Amino acid sequence: MNDAANDSCDDDPSPEDLRQIAADLPRAAVGRLSLYHRELHRVLAGGTTSINSREMGKLVDVSPAVVRRDLSSLGSVGRRGVGYDVADLADRIGMLLGSGVRWKVILVGVGSLGDALLRYRGFDQLGFHLAVAFDIDPAKIGRKLGGIRVADFNMLEGVCASIQPDLGILAVPVDAAPEVASKLVGVGVTGILNFTPMTIKLPSSVAVINVDLARELQRLAFAVHANR
Repeated sequence: MNDAANDSCDDDPSPEDLRQIAADLPRAAVGRLSLYHRELHRVLAGGTTSINSREMGKLVDVSPAVVRRDLSSLGSVGRRGVGYDVADLADRIGMLLGSGVRWKVILVGVGSLGDALLRYRGFDQLGFHLAVAFDIDPAKIGRKLGGIRVADFNMLEGVCASIQPDLGILAVPVDAAPEVASKLVGVGVTGILNFTPMTIKLPSSVAVINVDLARELQRLAFAVHANR
């Protein structure tokens, strides 16, 4: 059987089902789904309306079998002999990843990395509203970077009382990370993207993704070395 013939599933999951599916997904699968979502929007913008698992696999460098396994929990997103409807599949994955929700995001630490993140325009397209940034440097407080206001970190509680943020981006010096992360949790943040080279310990109710750029470069160097 060809890949398009295999690209079909059965029942359409409810929103509650999708939340449970999301909770049970391995992190690697979540990462691939995010890549599928990005590529689906890219090919949709180029006029592509259907895609099969082999084509999808080539876009993200995984096998058709992995694509089908990752998408099998999403319900009837495929048609035999045709493949997946690109717009419908993008919507299903978006629902699973929570991109149908408007997330309020705050950033703490307006150094070089924080500055670059504030100027990035890709967050809003995926439903992430970067509401305000915080720093302790008087030279940065009150300025706007990328159109986003920089507030005094000492005013965190007052500012967040009106914003009610969902997610936080941590881009502070490593020695400040634990205290800042704890304060973010205190103002209601339930998920933190941690760019400091430290694994922070928080209550299990708070989701944390650690992004150590130096460690990622180390992994990249290892991969290059292994290929030589």
